[in-house]
Amino acid sequence: MVQAAARQSAAGEITTLLGRGATFEGKLTFEGTVRIDGRFKGEVFSDDTLVIGEGAIVEATIDIGEVIIQGTVIGNITAKRSIEIHAPGRVKGDLHTPALQIDKGVMFEGRSFMEQSMAPRPAAQPQPAKPQPVK
Repeated sequence: MVQAAARQSAAGEITTLLGRGATFEGKLTFEGTVRIDGRFKGEVFSDDTLVIGEGAIVEATIDIGEVIIQGTVIGNITAKRSIEIHAPGRVKGDLHTPALQIDKGVMFEGRSFMEQSMAPRPAAQPQPAKPQPVK
């Protein structure tokens, strides 16, 4: 019974909320799922899930496991798993992620970079030297 509750919490129960009308400036690090419905300015770091609700305004550099956006984000986002932007979401910044979903009605201004994995890539293998013709 306890394991089932722990799994439900890890699967998406919101563990922290910055509600409407709240304003926070600084560096946010967390585990679990965090939802922002107010204003946030700064940096966000986590391997878990960030939800930016409708009406939220976030001005931040975001390095996250996955993010779901319905509000406004100004800043670059790097997500290890996925980025979802749902209407009426607005994003101004560059996106780096292996999986990107942008719904109809979203405003996106920036560049998107989709890599299979956010892990470092192996170094390229050196090419053998081409034989030179004998003169």
